[in-house]
Amino acid sequence: MNDQQRLISVESQTEYSVTSGATETRIFVKMYVDAAKAGLIASMGAQNWTTICVIASFMDAAGNCYPTQEQIARHLGVNRTTANRHVRNLVNYRWNGRPVIRAVRDRTEKGTWQNTRYTVLPISQLAIFDAEPVALGSG
Repeated sequence: MNDQQRLISVESQTEYSVTSGATETRIFVKMYVDAAKAGLIASMGAQNWTTICVIASFMDAAGNCYPTQEQIARHLGVNRTTANRHVRNLVNYRWNGRPVIRAVRDRTEKGTWQNTRYTVLPISQLAIFDAEPVALGSG
């Protein structure tokens, strides 16, 4: 497997309406066929795959995600306890010996807990954002 091979990418796209002046940002999770062929999907399993897709759907342009536990649970279609277990399993999962996501929970200056910040990590062949535009009809 070559180092430039892409398995999964998350892409951000901002659209601007010239008529209303409104902007809308959309996030896309793209799975390349090579993700299945390389064994990433089988290795992750359905639970980790859906969990990373849900978390990535909250990603900002810097690759950070701030969903609440309730949001994750709702988008996974499970209760909060089950969602927390899914997230823990994903955080503990390793692809080629490296984590695919990091979870950091910080406190505010007043000492209260903030939402957990998740970062989808750019591990070997797991790209966060495409560096090059994809031509229509390719991929």
